[in-house]
Amino acid sequence: MIHATDNDSNKVYQPIQAGTLARISAFNQVRNWDQFHNPKDLAISISLEAAELLECFQWSGKDLNAAEKLDHVLEETADVLIYALLLCQKLGVDPDSIINRKLDLNGRKYPVDQAAGSARKYTELDRD
Repeated sequence: MIHATDNDSNKVYQPIQAGTLARISAFNQVRNWDQFHNPKDLAISISLEAAELLECFQWSGKDLNAAEKLDHVLEETADVLIYALLLCQKLGVDPDSIINRKLDLNGRKYPVDQAAGSARKYTELDRD
């Protein structure tokens, strides 16, 4: 299992490979699960898996990383990513394109000079 460490935040990761996307698709096709993968149910599944990811951190006290549950955290993160990628496939959109479009939008909402070091929502930033 791949484990993240505290110093991995600056590591450059490879994009999701076409082979991985094909494997996700093949996994579902041989099980005849594509019939269940409509946008509504995939969105619900993303939410449910995200809740399971949150559960890993519930009652973790001072351990904000839930280090003893890292394997479970990674499994649930993979589930969220798989369903999100399936949703992109079902909608016929390129994940890279919509991520970059959202980053551009967030760049306008959260200008560096106003948002750096702040956890405030964009509607709460000082707009001069």
